[in-house]
Amino acid sequence: MINDILEFNKKFVEDKGYEKYITNKYPDKKLAILTCMDTRLLELLPAALGVKNGDAKIIKNAGGVVSHPFGSAVRSLLVAILDLQVEDIMVIGHTDCGAQSMDAQKMIQKLKDRGVSEEDINLLHYCGVDFDTWLGGFDCVETSVKNTLDILIHHPLIPKNVRIRGFIMDSVTGELTPVECD
Repeated sequence: MINDILEFNKKFVEDKGYEKYITNKYPDKKLAILTCMDTRLLELLPAALGVKNGDAKIIKNAGGVVSHPFGSAVRSLLVAILDLQVEDIMVIGHTDCGAQSMDAQKMIQKLKDRGVSEEDINLLHYCGVDFDTWLGGFDCVETSVKNTLDILIHHPLIPKNVRIRGFIMDSVTGELTPVECD
């Protein structure tokens, strides 16, 4: 698959397919979006929001969550705010999210099945990795979005003038439903 992608890329560059995507690193809408890596959102999310290349910073991970207040999602958001002029953040979960069915113990078993040793897993646990939080999913998308909103809104490093809002996107229609923090 990667070789096919490389062949396509070579032709794309030769044909100057990139020209219609040229922009700069600053998001035109001063917007960052934290959302899920779900393949259904790849084109649906920008289309449903009316954002195009250059409009927003889009940070994706499994579930569109902040699983640690000083992890890579918050780091990316801080870079977007402090260096790239982002003023608004949208946290967007979605219906039928695969992260809802994630189970940390099943994920650990899959790691073992793929050759990761029990010793390595125990070492990481000993070093403080909370596998239930890190590899676990969530029961309710709305609660997940609320938890992420709570972390971001109350985060000591995120300036208070940054507007942060949460939503759930219908993964078929793209409809957004607002989620309010408690």
